Amino acid sequence: MSELHAWHNEKLGIRTVEALKRNGFAATYFSTSEKAAEYILSLIPSNSSVGIAGSATTKGLKIIDELKSKGNEILDHNLPGLSNEEKSVIRLRQQTCDVFLTSSNALTLDGKLVNMDGIGNRVSAMIYGPKKVIIVVGINKIVSNLDQALDRIQTVASPLNNKRLNQSNPCVETGTCVDCHSPTRICNILTVLHKKPLLTDTTVIIIGENLGY
Repeated sequence: MSELHAWHNEKLGIRTVEALKRNGFAATYFSTSEKAAEYILSLIPSNSSVGIAGSATTKGLKIIDELKSKGNEILDHNLPGLSNEEKSVIRLRQQTCDVFLTSSNALTLDGKLVNMDGIGNRVSAMIYGPKKVIIVVGINKIVSNLDQALDRIQTVASPLNNKRLNQSNPCVETGTCVDCHSPTRICNILTVLHKKPLLTDTTVIIIGENLGY
């Protein structure tokens, strides 16, 4: 990364952190994933159950093995070999875990977190249930406003996540959302966190790198 890009990422990240703080969130900026991962590990007690959302960003931090070595119980419904029933049980447990670790599809410059979900387990856990929610966002997900957030979801996040999940929905062919009626559609529930949910301890961490989709 060039010095100019690093400078711009920091300016953008810190500006958004300040907006998040005005909206009631705890928020901080790190220039690299390594520094962010170290901080996240410090936020999670060793006796905590940790729910892991289906997030390429959080998986990219490579902290799951470290959490396991600390003695944390990991609740990950994306592990290979799980039956649908086992996945459902884990998703339910994520709603009341000690720490829920996830990302966001988009984050506006004025500190709003915008997400689209298929089932709803990720966005519901972000709002209420877990004792602590940690939301990790790459600099590539910061947009100017809510309209751009929705546009990002439709043109970037949705088609890439459909491809990642091996779904055969139309956006895999078109490269952008067509507001399909597919039974396997993953864009069913739109949420916007305008402010920090009243009863949820929420920390947003912005990383000055392109992470996830």
